[in-house]
Amino acid sequence: MSGDQKRARWFGVLYLITFATSIVGLLLYETVLRHPVSYIAGAGHDKQVLFGALLELLLIIANIGTAVVIFPIVRRQNEVLALGYVTARLFECTFILVGILSMVAIITLHQQAAGAAEGTVAYTLAAIKDWTFLLGPGWVVGWGNGLILGYLMYRSELVPKRWCWLGMIGGPLLSIIGTAILLGGNNPSSGMHSLQGIATIPEFGWELFLGVYCTFWGFRRDSPILSEGTTEAPPSTAVIAGSPA
Repeated sequence: MSGDQKRARWFGVLYLITFATSIVGLLLYETVLRHPVSYIAGAGHDKQVLFGALLELLLIIANIGTAVVIFPIVRRQNEVLALGYVTARLFECTFILVGILSMVAIITLHQQAAGAAEGTVAYTLAAIKDWTFLLGPGWVVGWGNGLILGYLMYRSELVPKRWCWLGMIGGPLLSIIGTAILLGGNNPSSGMHSLQGIATIPEFGWELFLGVYCTFWGFRRDSPILSEGTTEAPPSTAVIAGSPA
């Protein structure tokens, strides 16, 4: 197996890890995000929330991994956009990290004597977590994972081109809906959140396709930017091989 195909497998596996960690982590946070004030005043399930925080830390590692693993390949197609994808992943991870800090801060409040003031702070921290989800997975992802990565995959033909339209269309759509929610103050009763859920479907399908396809099949063998059938040589070997006799 060539070095490029090994990277393809790692790329796919890391994408599947992002699915598992993000979805399960969000489910573990559900109780706190819906009722932050009553959570810190009641018995609570701190270990459940802390496990969700751990999963999101693994999500950050997997997110960065998807960008680092594929960067040496997609830069052959367009180095500027390849760097843009890496940067978008880093920005997304920054929002995720802020959300993690908000959740563990709520746990700290829960373990202290909870009063009216602590309840107000818990509600604020839950709102911060909600905003980080909107601006990270709900906005930056649309441009990074959707439009930029979709275009790179389309032009390089690393995966079947027809699937790339899910990212190139679904990504901007997700960001547009996220912008509308942002300008509306993130009002849960505005009805835009339901529309965001629908707009997430193409992006969700695009990322799931990348994870499954690249894990089991790797990149398309006839992609023009692949160095098929070769392994990556160490820099010193490449210099010697390319030097005149």
